[in-house]
Amino acid sequence: MPLVSVITPVLPAHSAWLTDTWHSLRQQEPEPDHPWDWEWLVQRDGPEPLQEPLPDDGRIRQQANPVAFGPALARTLALARARGSLVKVLDADDQLTPGQLAREVAVFRRHPEVGWLTSAALDLLPDGRCVAPQEDGPEGEIPIGWVAGWWRQHGRRLPVHPASLCVRSELLRALGGWMALPASEDTGLLLALNAVAQGWHLGQTGLLYRKWPSQLTASSLLEPRHSHRQDAFAIAEQRAEALAAWGVRWPAEPDSPQPDSAQPDSAQIR
Repeated sequence: MPLVSVITPVLPAHSAWLTDTWHSLRQQEPEPDHPWDWEWLVQRDGPEPLQEPLPDDGRIRQQANPVAFGPALARTLALARARGSLVKVLDADDQLTPGQLAREVAVFRRHPEVGWLTSAALDLLPDGRCVAPQEDGPEGEIPIGWVAGWWRQHGRRLPVHPASLCVRSELLRALGGWMALPASEDTGLLLALNAVAQGWHLGQTGLLYRKWPSQLTASSLLEPRHSHRQDAFAIAEQRAEALAAWGVRWPAEPDSPQPDSAQPDSAQIR
């Protein structure tokens, strides 16, 4: 039975919303004719305890970093423990909408050529209102190179929400997980994915993206005017350009040599 590995990095001091995240995850149910399951990999970014303990559920696998490494490294360390053929991003302050994992699994099942997907997202404001963001891509196929082209033409803004990403685990591992950046590691990954593999965008809202004053993306240190932010964008773009220039593609061409050590994944969604 296919397995979806849901990865959630969490800073213990900012874990107040994790219960809401959990409630949205446990409501995800498979379609009767196409069973699948999920596991939740919670990576605590530091040794401190969470503000509220996680439920006693065998699908939850928690691990703590010895110090705060930042979200990029926390995500990639959790990837090392992922057992699923799909990896789903779910940040500790966000929520999935009902039926979202089933919709994503269905896309991968129907479209074996698709390596990754995103979905429409709504901003969840502190007063509880949900507001559509400025950008949201069209429903359907995302051709190789389209995200990067749009990103360059629109002031380095993405046309789809990276926090809604779901990706085939073999492809994510081949790209080394998330870029080791202080921020925008999800942007760097999305640009790299779009450089090598066809994507898909679901037009139905699949994510409630919480907006609150202390979230990382609201920090003034992440404003584009800062040099490290510009450097993060630069290396993300350089990696995507290098992958494209080398002609890297997923899935590999039929005549491409396959490593003898490759192990079949019994839970592949094809």
